[in-house]
Formats: sequence, C-alpha cells, structure tokens
Amino acid sequence: MELVGDPEQLRRALTPVRRALLERLREPASAIELAAEMNVPRQKLGYHLRQLEEAGLIELVETRRRRGFTERVLRARTYVIDPDILSAPDNLDNARHAADHLVNAASAVVRDVARMQAAADRGGTRLLTYTLESEIRFADPGDVNSFTEALASAMAEVIERFDSPTGRSFRILAAGYPMPKE
Repeated sequence: MELVGDPEQLRRALTPVRRALLERLREPASAIELAAEMNVPRQKLGYHLRQLEEAGLIELVETRRRRGFTERVLRARTYVIDPDILSAPDNLDNARHAADHLVNAASAVVRDVARMQAAADRGGTRLLTYTLESEIRFADPGDVNSFTEALASAMAEVIERFDSPTGRSFRILAAGYPMPKE
C-alpha cells in the first residue's frame, strides 16, 4: 500500500479514461487486452498507461513474448490518497469545531497507517494494528455527553493499567458521529 501525497501524481489519475484503467487494472492486463475491452485504440491507451506508470499508480507485473514483440502486463498498485491533498489549510476558526477536529484526526490515521503499512510491506514485516468499532443509540441528546465522559474515564483506567514507560507507543482514537442516513 502506498500513500499518494503528491498533487501532480493525483492529477494524472483523474481523467475518466485513467480512472477506468485503474479500476480495471485491479486485475493484471496488457495494453492489447485493455484496448479490446475498452474499445480504445491501443496507441491512445498506451499514452494513458505511460502516464499512470510514471505517476507510480500502476506497475509492471510480467512481460511475455507475443508475435515478435514484448507484451507488458500491468496492474494497479494499492494506494491511499493523502487526505491533506484534498483539504484546505487549517485555520484557527475551523480547528475549534469538533467535526473538523474529527476529520483531521481521521486524516492523520489514514496518512500514518498508509505510510507505516508501505514501510512494513517493503521490509517484509507485518504492521500491528487493531480496530474497535461499534454502534450505539442514545435516547436523549444529553446522553452523548454522559457517554463521552464515561468512555473517557473507562479508557483512562484501561490505559493506566496497560501503559508501560518502556513499551512501544500506540495512538488510540475514539470518535463518534451520527450514522449516515441510507
């Protein structure tokens, strides 16, 4: 998994043809196969594939000899877009709002985990993570504040129990937001 943090790299992926190529290249394919499937001239497709390859969004997985030429088989790389590319710079007024803070914290999680996962993949190691996820229904709006205080107290107690000055640090993020309406 790679983190796409360069606006130019992202810009190269935004055309409709390139987005379709990235979607299709979740499974490896050659330019000849893609041109036939997408009904696009191979030369035009080749241009878009070169742009995506130069941007590091697709990779060569194999070459094979075919009728006197070398056929290149490509696949989309696994990547996450750095949320900072898509957000406006922070200002003091926005930082005071809880929803803005939640989005910034979630963005940091995406960025940090994507970078560490890429480093773990390169090193042939596993990134140790965990996720706790649940849903709750509050009878009254005031219950949200009471729940938050109780959760913070319980979390502080558990952290105190397991925290070690010599251990590896982990970031813990607890957040809540209304479930989106379907």
